[in-house]
Amino acid sequence: MANPLNQLRRNVGASSREYTWRPLEFLNKYRLLIAVFFSLILIFDLQFPPLASHDPTLFFVVSLAYLFFAAVFVLLLRWQWPSFYTQIYLHISVDIIATVLLMHASGGVGSGLGTLLIIVIAGGSILVSGRRQALFLASLASLLILAEVAFDRIGEGMLNNSYTQAGILGLTLFVTAMVVYAFAHRIRESEALATRRGVDLANMAELTEHIIQRMQTGIVVIDYNEQVRLMNESAWHMFGMPSIAKDPTLEKISAPLAEVFHQWRQNPEMKIAGFAPSTEYHHIVPRFARIGQDKNSGVLIFLEDASSVAQRAQQLQLASLGRLTASIAHEIRNPLGAISHAGQLLAESPNLDEHDQRLTRIISDQSQRMNTIIESIMQLGRRDHSRPEVFRLKAFLQRFVHDFMIAHPEEQDQVKVEVSPDDIEIRFDATHLQQILTNLCENGLRHSQDYPGYPRVELRGGMVQDQERPFLDVIDRGAGIPAETAEHIFEPFYTTSNTGSGLGLYISRELAECNQANVKYIPVATGGSCFRISFQDPRRQMS
Repeated sequence: MANPLNQLRRNVGASSREYTWRPLEFLNKYRLLIAVFFSLILIFDLQFPPLASHDPTLFFVVSLAYLFFAAVFVLLLRWQWPSFYTQIYLHISVDIIATVLLMHASGGVGSGLGTLLIIVIAGGSILVSGRRQALFLASLASLLILAEVAFDRIGEGMLNNSYTQAGILGLTLFVTAMVVYAFAHRIRESEALATRRGVDLANMAELTEHIIQRMQTGIVVIDYNEQVRLMNESAWHMFGMPSIAKDPTLEKISAPLAEVFHQWRQNPEMKIAGFAPSTEYHHIVPRFARIGQDKNSGVLIFLEDASSVAQRAQQLQLASLGRLTASIAHEIRNPLGAISHAGQLLAESPNLDEHDQRLTRIISDQSQRMNTIIESIMQLGRRDHSRPEVFRLKAFLQRFVHDFMIAHPEEQDQVKVEVSPDDIEIRFDATHLQQILTNLCENGLRHSQDYPGYPRVELRGGMVQDQERPFLDVIDRGAGIPAETAEHIFEPFYTTSNTGSGLGLYISRELAECNQANVKYIPVATGGSCFRISFQDPRRQMS
């Protein structure tokens, strides 16, 4: 898309030349026309009284000289040398002198050729930069007219009313200079104001375009014929990056959205349902707004990712719930510690029979389980403190597996890393990602104990096809998760194990969402489970 500000600057540059050199070029074309006309009169011996009636030789010489200067000025204007204002005074001076001499060769001020000076002074007043300069040109022309009249008087060739005519012509030149300059000055001010307003509007248009393109809300503008006229980057990704080079129709971009739009156009008061434009966006809610009051006007479509809105609402609720539960967990921790300590002391007693020892083991195991739940709940209260950073995924996974094997020496060579391409970068809190992977890998190894081969857990990183969004799959070799159970595995305190807290996957999902990512379960057809971490969309990594 072309930059409107740069386009305006080019237009301003072109328009500034139009108001400087271009008018001077038009004035020179007028000069050429007059000079050619006067030269042809004498060359073909045409009779246009009173032209050349007083001194034909002088008229012919001045006409040829005038034509010569006009031709020279064509070259000077093309080269734009000397400077603009120097050429103004040079051009106008030649016009004034040539016109006065032609007027003298045609019988003086009574010939009527002096009226040509009105055009010359008007053109010069448009081009000069100040009122004084315009009046100077009018004064120069008036003085030369009076000098021509005085010269005729000396030669006794003047008419009785020549001074009166010269005075009227001079006054006309002064009035022309003042009036034309005032109008030209007003036009230049209006042009300058319009230029400034244009630059402001271009800046605003560029800023608006930048904001629209970087918005996470999808924006689509269609005309009355449902042709897409504008689509921001978020909407483009929501629809799976379709081609919009030739203003396609809304039906070709998204048939579900077109159907919802037709329903809205028939009944604007209807409750709009969401739709799924692609595999990455499962629930998009559109909102429609007409552009203008005319029924045939275009429509602005807002596309809101309902899942992200729900996530933000859930995060607000969980933030307050997390603080409450963390406070409760802290209060439970002290009596739990006392119970656990008392159970340990009781287990050290030599007078316990086998039944009592089993009871003390139950106390110890359940106390440890309760402590694990409390630790998890307290982590929920701290989950909003995310410090995301950009790093290479493969290098991080290699360090993670190395550290994980140190903590789990019995699981050597049971975790494999595979990332393609090698240079994938993600934006995530490294501590949070380590906690998520630790939980998923421990679950995978625990549920893959009956698998005879190795590795039992694979970490596969890659990019979502056609969307430039990185992901990481944690794949185990267990029995898989039944469909009815998979719907609840991310719910808090939901577990199928007698020793689990039911918070591991829930915390993993919350930590991922805290980093603008998500974790979902994908069943594996050949057996086992796959948990996919879809990382933050790189388009939303604000620079």
